[in-house]
Amino acid sequence: MLIIRPLKDSDLDDLYEMAASAGNGLTTLPPDRKLLQSKIEKARASFEGRCAPGAGLYLFALEDTEQQRCVGISGIQARVGLDEVFYNYRLSITVSDSRELDVHVRTPTLYLTNDMTDATEIGSLLLAGSHRGGGNGLLLSRCRFLFLDEFREYFSDKIFAEMRGVSDDQGQSPLWEALGRRFFDMEFVEADRLSARGNKSFIAELMPRFPIYLSLLPDSASDVIGKVHTNTEPALNMLQAEGFNFNGLVDIFDGGPVVEAFLHNIRTIRQSILRPVKRVDRPLLDNLPAGDKVMVSNRSFEDFRVGALPRSAIRDDEVQIPGPIMEALNVAEGDQVRIAPLKEALF
Repeated sequence: MLIIRPLKDSDLDDLYEMAASAGNGLTTLPPDRKLLQSKIEKARASFEGRCAPGAGLYLFALEDTEQQRCVGISGIQARVGLDEVFYNYRLSITVSDSRELDVHVRTPTLYLTNDMTDATEIGSLLLAGSHRGGGNGLLLSRCRFLFLDEFREYFSDKIFAEMRGVSDDQGQSPLWEALGRRFFDMEFVEADRLSARGNKSFIAELMPRFPIYLSLLPDSASDVIGKVHTNTEPALNMLQAEGFNFNGLVDIFDGGPVVEAFLHNIRTIRQSILRPVKRVDRPLLDNLPAGDKVMVSNRSFEDFRVGALPRSAIRDDEVQIPGPIMEALNVAEGDQVRIAPLKEALF
């Protein structure tokens, strides 16, 4: 059985293994035990209410209960840019016009901005290769929307995700090689590592404040701005299906796009419903296609849990849940749970 739950200390080894296999480009989860442990501690403090909810980092583990190990992770940063400045480039157009010469030129231009300050970020999505397929990635990603829906008061109305930009097999970014390296004098991987550690002051100190005209960059760099890494395309497609769209901002290191949606417009949130639990004695169905499954959450803040059920479990006045899943979700008969589609619309 696969269950979503808050990340905990015992997940460190599994998390490190997944981060090490992810390669370069996953900024928020580098293969650094000390940094990963600090993130786990921040997540625990967030779920346990030991920090302000609006400053929280909420990290969710996908646990394989039979193997008793963490096989995936996803996260929510409640508000960005409050403790550390959050940077993006805005892709815009600069227009030059001369009536005398009959010249009208539109030049794509990058402007350094802090436009996403105070917005809610979803990210840190990572799934072990052994558990890809079967809708597991959808469960890991979309469970976050159930948490956002349940505790809206702690989050911004604007939800966004920074998508991994284009890089080669050696982790080299064309945009970084053409632009960032000229100002930072370091490898892309090193800049990414420093940013992941929270050391973002070097960005403000070294990044050029003036507009960057794309016509001055080589085609190899300008062509990847706003494009995602091949491995990130499924994640982008999923977010687009939820109503996320490119907002004109890109990552300052690799040029990956930023996609956003208003919380109330996210499809999972719009389609979620509440039902009381009815205990049933029937076998678990693990091999159903994703379109025949729904997500069900226990609505708890400190011990938030999400599992998958057959769509047929939903009734007009209840949801029928087998005993083992009830125990995994920490719910009792009569408790109200939140239900949303894993893939297809409920009705």
